[in-house]
Amino acid sequence: WVNNILLTTVLFPFPLLCIFGWVNSVAIAHGSTTALPFGTILTMLALFAFVAFPLTVVGGILGRNLGKDFNAPTRTKKLARQVPEAPWFNSLLFQFCLSGFLPFSAIYIELHYVFASVWGHKVYTLFGILFLAFCMVIVVTAFITIATVYFQLAKEDHRWWWRSFINGASAGGFIFMYSLYYFYGQSDMDGLLQSSFYFGYMAIASLAVAALLGSVGFFATLTFVRYIYSRVKTD
Repeated sequence: WVNNILLTTVLFPFPLLCIFGWVNSVAIAHGSTTALPFGTILTMLALFAFVAFPLTVVGGILGRNLGKDFNAPTRTKKLARQVPEAPWFNSLLFQFCLSGFLPFSAIYIELHYVFASVWGHKVYTLFGILFLAFCMVIVVTAFITIATVYFQLAKEDHRWWWRSFINGASAGGFIFMYSLYYFYGQSDMDGLLQSSFYFGYMAIASLAVAALLGSVGFFATLTFVRYIYSRVKTD
C-alpha cells in the first residue's frame, strides 16, 4: 500500500511536470509571453510538495487504517488457477483497439468541434450537446469494458483488474491519435513552438481522459463482477 500511495502521487503529476517543463523551455527560448516565470514555477512545485503530496499520503494512511478488507462475493482459494491460452479476440491488443474505438466513435463529431474551438478560430456554443456526449462516452466505456471482461472471464482468465482499466483508458489513446490527424490534416500550425504546445497539451488531455475512463471501466467492471459472482451458488 505504500508503493500504491507513492504511485498515486506521481502517476499523473510526473508526466505533467515533464511535458510542462519542455513546453515552457521552448516558450522561453522563443521569447514567448506564454512562458511562466521561474518564481511561478517554484510556487507550483511548492504547492505540490507541501500540499498535494502530504494530503495524498494522509489520505492513503487513513484509507489503510479505516478501510475494510475486500470481501469477495464467493469463496476464493489462495492458489490462482492456471489460465488457459486465450483466443485472438481475448488478446490485450484486440480488446484495447475495440474498447477505445467504440467510445471514440461516439464522440468523434463533437470532438472535431472542440478541437476547432480550442486550436482554431471557431467559437463553441453547444455545451448541452457536449454534456450529452460526455454522458454517452461514460456509458459506452462502462458497457464495452464489462463486455470484454465477461468474454475474458468466460475463457477462465481471472486477471481482469488491470485489463479493465486499460480497456477503459484506451479511448485516451484514440483521442491522441486523432490529434495527430487534426494537426497534419486540419490545422495550419507548424514550427517547434506551436508543435510543442499542441502535442504537449494534447498529451496531457489524453492522459487525463485515459485516467478518467480507465477508472470508469474498472469500477463498472468491479460492480458487474461482484454482482454475477454473488449469484453463484457454491457448496
